[in-house]
Amino acid sequence: MTTLDREQPRATDGAPGDGGARPLPLTLAVPAAVLAGVALLLAFPPYGWWPLAPVGVALLAAAVHRRRLRAGAGLGFLTGLALFAPLLEWTNLHTGYLPWALLSLLQAAFLALLGAATAWVSPLADRHRTAWPLLTGVLWVGQEALRDRAPFGGFPWGRLAFSQDTSPLLKLAALGGAPLVTFAVAVAGGLLVTAAWRDWRRTPGQWRPVAGLTAALVALLAAGTAVPTGVRGAGDTVTVAIVQGNVPRLGLDFNAQRQAVLNNHVDATLDLARRVAEGGQARPDMVVWPENSSDIDPLRNPGAGERISQAADAIGAPILVGAVLVGPGQGQVRNAGLLWRPGTGADLDQVYTKRHPVPFAEYVPLRSVARKISSQVDRVRSDFVPGDRPGVLDAGPAVLGDVICFEVAYDGIVRDTVTGGAQLLVVQTNNATFDVAEARQQMAMVRLRAVEHGRAALMASTVGVSGFVSPDGRVDGATGFNTAAVVVRQMELGDGRTPATTAGVWPEVALTALAVAALAGAAVLRRRREVAPG
Repeated sequence: MTTLDREQPRATDGAPGDGGARPLPLTLAVPAAVLAGVALLLAFPPYGWWPLAPVGVALLAAAVHRRRLRAGAGLGFLTGLALFAPLLEWTNLHTGYLPWALLSLLQAAFLALLGAATAWVSPLADRHRTAWPLLTGVLWVGQEALRDRAPFGGFPWGRLAFSQDTSPLLKLAALGGAPLVTFAVAVAGGLLVTAAWRDWRRTPGQWRPVAGLTAALVALLAAGTAVPTGVRGAGDTVTVAIVQGNVPRLGLDFNAQRQAVLNNHVDATLDLARRVAEGGQARPDMVVWPENSSDIDPLRNPGAGERISQAADAIGAPILVGAVLVGPGQGQVRNAGLLWRPGTGADLDQVYTKRHPVPFAEYVPLRSVARKISSQVDRVRSDFVPGDRPGVLDAGPAVLGDVICFEVAYDGIVRDTVTGGAQLLVVQTNNATFDVAEARQQMAMVRLRAVEHGRAALMASTVGVSGFVSPDGRVDGATGFNTAAVVVRQMELGDGRTPATTAGVWPEVALTALAVAALAGAAVLRRRREVAPG
């Protein structure tokens, strides 16, 4: 154990907040760390108790404050397990327990790093108590910035920002995107722990700082509600239909049902066309089918192409088809959004290939190594290759910003469509291998993206949840899960850029840089204390 890894010298009175250096007793810290994970979990859909996110942040901060690095990491890991194991439970529904366990452990490891980092900056929090909320905020943003990118491109599921889809803090996304929302949630948690970390036996004057911190917390929430959402629009609207065709059976074998899935979406579109012809429904300007609505390559299979053409010609509007396309190389495929126009068929100039295939699900990195861990990796027979262009598709009535499935969780992939000229955001997804909890978590991300970029958005799923989202984050026309549905709505076309769109990645860079500076500052302070006389 190095000198820098030791706890600070202990005071005679070990109560938190007395100016001494005692951490919480482990008998309190361990339950606090576990409760932190549970509170964070309950903040996310399908529970949606968003105020518990700052509570979870505060509990973890209290549990690791003034601890050794290894203890901080261990407590952070407990929080991560309590959060991610149940949050990601949908990953084991059809693939077994091993992928779920490995993914949960990997994500928990990032919270272990956060726990160690939070313990490391304890001297700064003790020396500058008012800085504790800011330290908490920047460390959470730094942890998420790392987790969103590593390994294999990262896995941003479970970001604090994605728990705030019904919170006043959601509107902060218009100023600084998901990183700013995460920062605000973590600062709120930091305010809570700063208010609570004191010796409550010393009653005189205790309530003055608590009142000040409470006022700061209220001001933070009020600031969120005051942020305007949306951007300057052209005043134009389009009528869009989402077709949720459903699948015969949930599970990984939806691929074996691919003809039935395609038929479901064709038949639902033909039924919509009949209602339009009968005058019971306005004709949509465009139709959106979900990811995997045609796992038969319609560019190579004439029968699949004819069926899609039948639907497009009947409805008299372009269809954005979620298709699996063969190639470009041997044993390779592409997950694509393909525009299919009435009368002319596939528009090969308007194709988006998914830029971020999911590792170990759509492609297998280090396949020979992964096979030694589980032979299940060989169920991924063909590797999906990534696209190299943002999903900006000119459908005619509107320019679409298309992202596919988990891509909605990645800031840059969505932002690139807006800076490329998208007027509407479209998320094509297939939730047939997951459950309703995963679908609702994904819809929460769509809500944040709509606010972040001031664009109306929609999510089209094979089995649900599908729906429309306004630029202020409200959901309309949400469908049920594991059911067929067709929903038609008017959507306003967006123009211009929000401050978040303009700022791009820089808010996250700035906050992460502050996190690094805090870690360096804590190192300097610890070194000074080490060499101080006595």
